[in-house]
Amino acid sequence: MEQPVSPVLSGMKALVVGVANDSSIAYGCAKAFHQAGASIALTYLNEKAKRHVAPVAEELGAEIFAPLDVSEPDQLEAVFDAVRQRWGSLDILVHSIAFAPKEDLQGGLLNCSAEGFAKAMDISCHSFVRMAKLAAPLMTRGGSMFAMSYYGATRVVPNYNVMGPVKAALEASCRYLAHELGPQGIRVHAISPGPLKTRAASGLKDFDLLLVEAAERAPLGALADIMDVGFTCAYLATPFARHVTGGTIYVDGGANIVA
Repeated sequence: MEQPVSPVLSGMKALVVGVANDSSIAYGCAKAFHQAGASIALTYLNEKAKRHVAPVAEELGAEIFAPLDVSEPDQLEAVFDAVRQRWGSLDILVHSIAFAPKEDLQGGLLNCSAEGFAKAMDISCHSFVRMAKLAAPLMTRGGSMFAMSYYGATRVVPNYNVMGPVKAALEASCRYLAHELGPQGIRVHAISPGPLKTRAASGLKDFDLLLVEAAERAPLGALADIMDVGFTCAYLATPFARHVTGGTIYVDGGANIVA
């Protein structure tokens, strides 16, 4: 087992939703939390996905490993029941899931059906609100919540289509949740990595071109990777960031500042 980078999250409990494999942004977050001393809970989408996520759960010593499809009734509640029974409290929540039907994602926003738009919004955005509602009562000492966004929330990214409005709604939801949960000492962050090679990103047309362009534009001369995202979230979960909340944090080598 890897030794902690620094035990700054020792004693904390982290639920990470959205690991698909060891290339996932969610994996980077879970690994960073683990290295910083936190206990980990992971979910997997379904039985097909379980075989890809199980090695990650074993690697990180996940104390809770449960199925979660947010579109299935009662699964979300079951995960938080497991957290309550095993830990009794929660300090960190990561929402790193997004979905749009392929035909609605690839056909342009004008051609996106009402049903496809609603499904993309429910799974990619409103599920975070539902998670926050279940997590907040467990964050008795305060806590941190994270949702993964992307440039397309604020700027037009070719081929991002319906996910642009959906991620814009997600970032707005983070701001409103930060306002509502602030009095409980709970901080909420939208995290916006630059383009990363993940399974989810592979569904976007010409994604490799986006990677090259973003790397060339970044002042640091390179893109971030999943561990950069994870360590940023780990920092934000510590008391060192106790007065940071409600904003969109870019983890992209500075690419977002360049026109």
